[in-house]
Amino acid sequence: MVDVAMSVPNCDSPEAKRVWDALRGVPDPEIPVVSVVELGMIAAVDANERSVTVKLTPTFAACPAIEHIHDTIRGAVTDAGFAHVNVETVYDPPWTTDRITAAGRAKLKSFGLAPPGCMNGRSVEPEDLLAVACPLCDSTDTTLESAFGPTLCRSIHYCEDCRQSFEHFKPVS
Repeated sequence: MVDVAMSVPNCDSPEAKRVWDALRGVPDPEIPVVSVVELGMIAAVDANERSVTVKLTPTFAACPAIEHIHDTIRGAVTDAGFAHVNVETVYDPPWTTDRITAAGRAKLKSFGLAPPGCMNGRSVEPEDLLAVACPLCDSTDTTLESAFGPTLCRSIHYCEDCRQSFEHFKPVS
């Protein structure tokens, strides 16, 4: 996992810290228990007294909520005291599930969504979609019901122990 905030240039300035604090409060529109920071969507922050640029890497290139995320980021950073806020969508670095923070993974699990395993830069293998622990009871006696859930990033599984269906956030490397 990557601690994205720690790798961002200029994170030590008071302005950048204010921006990162504001971004930690911006929820993902699809999974509102996690922030865009916890999902690792913030590629960079450049801030000074007058203006802020936030570089956002979407989880999927064709994300239908990208403009909503931009607007929410602009609002949060404006509320933090910055008058000029620019949000740019970038694809380099590419987003992967390795960018989800430990706190983000824990929140996904508490939400009832099995978090992805860390791929650490390797390709996603078929067994990565099959061997999924149930977020409700931690059993690994689960089966894949459908490789496709309500969104492209999720699959549906069934737990033989607690007899519940659950969603899994698919790993993306």
